[in-house]
Amino acid sequence: MPEVIINGEDGRIEGRYHPGKGNASPIALILHPHPQFRGTMNNKVVYTIYQTFAKRGFSVLRFNFRGVGRSQGSYDGGQGELSDAASALDWLQMNNPNAAYCWVAGFSFGAWISMQLLMRRPEIDGFVAVAPPTNRFDFGFLAPCPSSGMIIHGTSDELVPEADVQKLADKLAAQKAIKIVLHKIPKANHFFEDRLDELASAIDDYLVAAIGKNRVVTAG
Repeated sequence: MPEVIINGEDGRIEGRYHPGKGNASPIALILHPHPQFRGTMNNKVVYTIYQTFAKRGFSVLRFNFRGVGRSQGSYDGGQGELSDAASALDWLQMNNPNAAYCWVAGFSFGAWISMQLLMRRPEIDGFVAVAPPTNRFDFGFLAPCPSSGMIIHGTSDELVPEADVQKLADKLAAQKAIKIVLHKIPKANHFFEDRLDELASAIDDYLVAAIGKNRVVTAG
């Protein structure tokens, strides 16, 4: 799990990278929760997502947004963080020029940023949005959503109402040729405490279905 340093718009970006085994391994970028509420790339949910993709043979990168850990700069209200994500994706693609597919995943604030990145980068084939903060940030830019994907939400999320996430999932699923899987984890709170294994299983099951459909070779 080598440490990497990426050149970003506002300076150095600190990351952790797991290379896939194959020359054409798919790639995945993982985004962490809100920097102003102690969100980092070492968040347990972020690490769980990262490990799940790695076990399925992806080359995976997680990183700290500007002003977090050893990443330079300061919080920029989302716009700068989107730039950080774009720089991280550039790095990931540069180091995996033959990647079969490109995915993005994010937790909470990271889910909001990841969905914005999805709108700007047509090469992204799929997404996993964990506990998207639909009541705190505007997701109206997803019109239309360019890729199919998965949304995961805990039924006991104390920060984001279940009904708000359901509304977003229904809106995206109504779009032509877009398939949205909304997976609800019973009794899971916003941080999936004591439910990380269920979170990993849900993501893994979804990736197996998507990988099988697209005939991507997985890690052994």
